[in-house]
Amino acid sequence: MIKYNLKCSNEHEFESWFSDSNEFDKLNKKKLLECIYCSSKKITKSIMAPMVSAVKPKANNENFIDNQLLNEKNKLHKLRDYVEKNFEFVGDKFSEKVREVYYDKKTKKSIYGTTTQEERDDLEEEGIDLISIPWVGKDN
Repeated sequence: MIKYNLKCSNEHEFESWFSDSNEFDKLNKKKLLECIYCSSKKITKSIMAPMVSAVKPKANNENFIDNQLLNEKNKLHKLRDYVEKNFEFVGDKFSEKVREVYYDKKTKKSIYGTTTQEERDDLEEEGIDLISIPWVGKDN
């Protein structure tokens, strides 16, 4: 079994389990998947964090691995805190707002939000560079 984070064309995100990695592709191709919120049949896999399960090491390796994972998680939390404090959240209006900032050379506003892959591709064609960062939940 494999769990995927899914996203519909209306940006709704939800999870679903599949028997294997090919099952999603087969069902999606046949338009048998739909959004649980709006019934859209345009479904894509979105970025997902893998679940990790490991047997506790017997050596001193245990503390090293735990500390490494904790350090990486803390770095991602710091990055999120920095973005939230120093950037304006524009939500799903990101592609519209980033164009305003990009083409108004006097504005030095820093923004963050969400885009679809199609919007990202359009912005890239216009020469607007974006960066995606892993968004770690605050309660994670």
